[in-house]
Amino acid sequence: MRLPRDLLIAQEKLTEYLLRWRPEDDKSAYLAQVGYTAENAVRLMEDIREQLMPLEAELIENTEYGPKFAVAGVLTGPNGRDLQVVTIWMAEDATGRTKFITLYPDKT
Repeated sequence: MRLPRDLLIAQEKLTEYLLRWRPEDDKSAYLAQVGYTAENAVRLMEDIREQLMPLEAELIENTEYGPKFAVAGVLTGPNGRDLQVVTIWMAEDATGRTKFITLYPDKT
């Protein structure tokens, strides 16, 4: 299945979580390898939408808040290099909106 085009990617999820150094489970250094920083968080949002959203989503879990999906693929960064990533999304039962949860390296 494909995720809906009107899905929500919160800017704060990118700037305060993925692109900010964290002592545990840091993703900012991973994303920096291909040129993503807090200064170009909008580019990361656009690239997720354009490069990963056309790909197939796989249902990974039904939670009490709604189903969670994974979309795996290649993310080409601003510097032209590629990362193999997995993005996680939730279709919230309460709001009817599909929201971006996280992104992490695809180690398969």
